[in-house]
Amino acid sequence: MRQFTALIEQLDGCPGTLAKVEALRVWFAAAPAADAAWALHCLLGKQRRRLITGRRLRQICLEASSLPEWLFDDCHAQVGDSAETIALLWRRQPCLEGHPRGGTPQASLQEWMEERLPALAALEGEAQAEAVQALWQGLEPDELLVVNKLLTGGFRIGVGQGLVLRALASHSGLETSLLAHRLMGGFSPSAEAWTALLAPDRGDEHRSSRPYPFFLASPLELPPDPQQPPLPGGAGAWLAEWKWDGIRGQLIRRGDNSLLWSRGEELINPAFPELIALADSLPQGTVLDGEILVWQAEAQQPEAFAALQRRLGRKAPGRALLAACPAVFQAYDLLELEGQDLRQQPLSQRRAALEWLIQQHRAAAHAAAAGHLRLSPQLALQRWEQLEPLRQQARAAGAEGLMLKARDSPYRSGRRRGSWWKHKLEPYRLDAVLLYAQAGSGRRANLFTDYTFALWDDPEPAAVGPAAAAVEQRRLVSFAKAYSGLDAAEIASLDRWIRSHTLERFGPVRAVQPLQVFELAFEGLQPSRRHKSGIAVRFPRISRWRQDKPAAEADSLATARALLSAPARG
Repeated sequence: MRQFTALIEQLDGCPGTLAKVEALRVWFAAAPAADAAWALHCLLGKQRRRLITGRRLRQICLEASSLPEWLFDDCHAQVGDSAETIALLWRRQPCLEGHPRGGTPQASLQEWMEERLPALAALEGEAQAEAVQALWQGLEPDELLVVNKLLTGGFRIGVGQGLVLRALASHSGLETSLLAHRLMGGFSPSAEAWTALLAPDRGDEHRSSRPYPFFLASPLELPPDPQQPPLPGGAGAWLAEWKWDGIRGQLIRRGDNSLLWSRGEELINPAFPELIALADSLPQGTVLDGEILVWQAEAQQPEAFAALQRRLGRKAPGRALLAACPAVFQAYDLLELEGQDLRQQPLSQRRAALEWLIQQHRAAAHAAAAGHLRLSPQLALQRWEQLEPLRQQARAAGAEGLMLKARDSPYRSGRRRGSWWKHKLEPYRLDAVLLYAQAGSGRRANLFTDYTFALWDDPEPAAVGPAAAAVEQRRLVSFAKAYSGLDAAEIASLDRWIRSHTLERFGPVRAVQPLQVFELAFEGLQPSRRHKSGIAVRFPRISRWRQDKPAAEADSLATARALLSAPARG
């Protein structure tokens, strides 16, 4: 554990990515295989299992110390993390009798993860409290922080997967894409798994259950001169299709396995039994890349994302839900055919093979499954002048924009700029009033960064001043929450304003004078019985701080409701 803690400290103090990659490479090279596997598991953010809750650790800390609850809570509000708060406060407590600080016997990371920490979690009541206190007392201060994070399942240290893969590639001599593929679908930490991960390339790298790393598109940035082409080459060099508003997935048929993986590396077979039945009807050695959508058979476009949300997380959707929200797999790429990896072939060839496969599937006796497999259509784009008019048709097609893919592009891993671009529609926008604020977490724990915004319940509210704040609150209805969109300077400025204009406190939440107006951007609206406003907002974020606009001129719920039935627009 001390070696792993030293690595975490070194990564936290490294000035740049090259130094972090080298620190990881050196550590992986020196660590025993089992410890390296567990370190990789943690560094990739896979240690999500909560052995002991932060609330329970807080209780143990308070019971064993003279700290008042208000002091712990105020410290937590500044730090934003229970594990770190306890690590900072506990090291200032006197030593327990028979437990000198730093006196815990040394053990490997594997022993901690497989034996010591699970044993603590298995205890109950006073026995658990005493064991945790003794553990804390025997740890060095830096070890205390790491162990607490592992206990609470909140192990985040700001080292991304790409950086870890670079270190593994440097250590092993393997390609990062190969390592990424081997890690897809989960990594169970063990010495055997570590050895298999770093084994030489065998040339046959798809196991029966493993998806390929997803290729991700980058946002298209149009040139300032509208006469310039948005992308190199003529429009004919690019395949245009709709950017669907669903869940990205890979549908796999290999051997006796039919699998549906989400982009988040989750196996979602139980939620979509009709798509698993579809996979059963595909030829052996087939991997499709596409979008999961809810689509009624007679409809011309998919339903809104809210319908798809009803299917998510269901282990056994009932007949009524399957009938009300039928799922389809909208395929737009073929990654494997008859067991052959097609990813290095140009997109034009993969697309032709996909069209042939779907045609053969429909011609075979698969009537029940055929309705759940759709081919994402190519869109007519011969000249760049057609790009914007085409994008403006996206909402009418039930999409959120366009995808542009180079016809000669291979299927890469991760987000690689240059080959795949997404050109989304301009979002809807409304001006809303800041009503509530809450402190963030982690490094933003001492700043108010989570905001609740409201719209007027009257389309033309009367002009009011600060003295009428109570009246304003009664006439404003909560509409959306957002925590992104402001830069660091704006966050700091708004934080100072919130602290000096607080009306009431509700635990960690502050009600503020309803004077500040912000333009909110969002992808769509849906009627909702769960929200006070009667409207659910999709992906709300702050697009700008309207310091030029008084609160009385913010938008109303009537304006928002009008967007529910507004015609499609770009």
